[in-house]
Amino acid sequence: MLKSYSVFGTNSNFRTIFTFKARHTRQNVIKVISANYASIARDKVTSPEDAVKDITDGVKLLVGGFGLCGIPENLIGALCKHQAKDFIVVSNNAGVDNWGLGLLLKQKKIKRMISSYVGENAEFERQYLSGELEVELTPQGTLAERVRAGGAGIPAFFTPTAYGTLVHEGGAPIKYDKNGKVEIASSPRQQQMFYGKNYIMEEAITGDFALIKAWKADRAGNCLFRKSARNFNPPMARAAKTTIVEVEEIVKIGDIDPDQVHLPGIFVDR
Repeated sequence: MLKSYSVFGTNSNFRTIFTFKARHTRQNVIKVISANYASIARDKVTSPEDAVKDITDGVKLLVGGFGLCGIPENLIGALCKHQAKDFIVVSNNAGVDNWGLGLLLKQKKIKRMISSYVGENAEFERQYLSGELEVELTPQGTLAERVRAGGAGIPAFFTPTAYGTLVHEGGAPIKYDKNGKVEIASSPRQQQMFYGKNYIMEEAITGDFALIKAWKADRAGNCLFRKSARNFNPPMARAAKTTIVEVEEIVKIGDIDPDQVHLPGIFVDR
């Protein structure tokens, strides 16, 4: 007697239904799955410079990390050697004077920062107050949710955070001119009441490239982060058109338990 067995998957490499004779099912399924895993494996990029070579002027970069924890320092270093400039950078922090995103600021490669806490970077402060840098300050939780929403395909959401402040009312200085006057100010947010409580609307954030730091990744791009270094990295990866991951160790497919995968390989491009 013949039996039919079906193998399904969300990956395009699995979009086939296979029917086998009962006595051959297990062996054939193993061969099919093994072949398809091999086809989705990504070859590692050994040079940070090669990984960022197609980043051009004016792109929006989503950069993972919290302070100096979990930042893609080698990818940032490669961008310092790259000719591209005028980046719009989304990151919780802006590094410090001589490390992290502070290195890009020092070379004046960043046109606008969308950040939360930036108080430990003297060069950041100098550029902002002198009119050399545009800054969009965003509450930390709101920043995290704007990026998460972008990766989830949600265009906007309502939050009670910052209701009644400059974030809500608009007019917060984004850019000063050389005379210290506000040249670009923030726009007011739409407000709405739900269940007797006031909320403001925030738009999602997406980007052209995400620069991510992970602890381990397999050849299919499945990533594992180490403790608090995970922070903003997974949502940033999901919200970008192209995601570049810097990892400490690359392992074979299957070496990372599926239950331990923090960022599925479908979100990783290189």
